[in-house]
Amino acid sequence: MKGAYFSKVYRNVLEEAGYPKQEIEKRKNEIFNRMFYGAKDEKIYHSVENFMGYVVDTGNHDVRTEGMSYGMMMCVQMNKKEEFDRLWKWAKTYMYLKDGENQGYFAWSCRTDGVKNAEGAAPDGEEYFAMALLFAAHRWGNGQGMFHYEKEAQELLHTMIHKGENGQGGRAMFDPCRKLVRFVSEVDFTDPSYHLPHFYELFGRWAKEEDRGFFLEAAAESRNYLRRACHPVTGLCAEYAEFDGTPYKGNWGGRHDWYYSDAYRTVANIGLDYAWFAADEWECEAAGNVQRFFCERLSEEEAGRIYEIDGTVLEEQALHPTAIIATNAQASLARYDDNAFRCVNQFWNTPLRSGSRRYYDNCLYFFAFLALSGNYRIY
Repeated sequence: MKGAYFSKVYRNVLEEAGYPKQEIEKRKNEIFNRMFYGAKDEKIYHSVENFMGYVVDTGNHDVRTEGMSYGMMMCVQMNKKEEFDRLWKWAKTYMYLKDGENQGYFAWSCRTDGVKNAEGAAPDGEEYFAMALLFAAHRWGNGQGMFHYEKEAQELLHTMIHKGENGQGGRAMFDPCRKLVRFVSEVDFTDPSYHLPHFYELFGRWAKEEDRGFFLEAAAESRNYLRRACHPVTGLCAEYAEFDGTPYKGNWGGRHDWYYSDAYRTVANIGLDYAWFAADEWECEAAGNVQRFFCERLSEEEAGRIYEIDGTVLEEQALHPTAIIATNAQASLARYDDNAFRCVNQFWNTPLRSGSRRYYDNCLYFFAFLALSGNYRIY
């Protein structure tokens, strides 16, 4: 199989599962409209004065680089340039760090009025900012100043891998020897869900010329890393992990060595990497392991719990159960069997989440819908 980067063909897994193309398209638009312009208990996007807008984490009542960059990716995929530009202007105005150890990065959390909650940065936001900006440059063309999307992306990517060189302050977001992304630049462990080899492949083609080799190596190293981090039977991985793939046992704001919130994104990323590049057949195996665990090993009562990566079911309920359903379905981009379509059908029959915890679940839900409908595309 050739990935979509080479074939220009994007699977519509939802149509393969028997859902009408017209209904898929209608529902895609409805999801975006509800998340961006829906009722108070549905939407996560807010437009504000001075041609800006933000995505709010409704569970934590703040604005995060994760959500802002996710929102930008959604907008470029949906051809929503105004909303994209509003989000980017808000991020550059309020989140960009102009000085200090993390100069050149973005503060990972702000209040909704733009006041920074932290001076630290989280690489998953930077990765999505850069990819969304490059797609915007290719889809809409570059503008002036901060709206010269390509230049902004290239400068950010350069900072992410070179910061701290030549006696400069701060640290790179990628370990320079391992070519692996850090959880945050200050530490030497990682988050498996931050590993986006499908993005790195594109950065390796579109970053500054002197940075392209690094990102192509990072793509290969991240695929190898995911093999180490994902359990060989269940396919599950920890939220945070050491660079050797073993679950992180430290205490960074609580426990993170289990299959919990951040970790759900990993199998979705594996599915999308396979759909775009089909560079590693192991990804099909990993996606199948996760789907087999959820479809064949769990009872109905055990669904939506927290799990050890070996599959041990814990008593605690997951904070984001809709996200589990969405990411399991997105893994079907690397599968074509009964469990894959069971996950897709469960996803189709699961509504968007409402209430205070809707932000994270619905972001992953919409990404899964875009991907499974053949609408999460390379521009």
